[in-house]
Amino acid sequence: MHCIFSLRSFASEPIVCIMNAPLKFFRRIGPDPHANGAQTIALQNCPDVWELECGNFAIIGIDITDAAKPKLPPSAGCGPDGRVVFIPRNLLVNAKSAIPDNV
Repeated sequence: MHCIFSLRSFASEPIVCIMNAPLKFFRRIGPDPHANGAQTIALQNCPDVWELECGNFAIIGIDITDAAKPKLPPSAGCGPDGRVVFIPRNLLVNAKSAIPDNV
């Protein structure tokens, strides 16, 4: 199991968030899952949820794409540039209060 963070550009240009802005992590969403030496389910200090400077979010989790793609509901999809990642329920529930209510 590996932690992943995957945003890909369609060219060989640097990873961008919006309109060629550089990718910058702004703040962690929710409490630090590793606070006080807590152990997490994966290696290399993941999972985690971050807000990017551009306002979008980055999810760091365990890549379950290969197992999940054949089981996705008909209305869901994962293209060649996407990944399905697993994060534990408590991580998202604990982050809920830090997620903005409006766009």
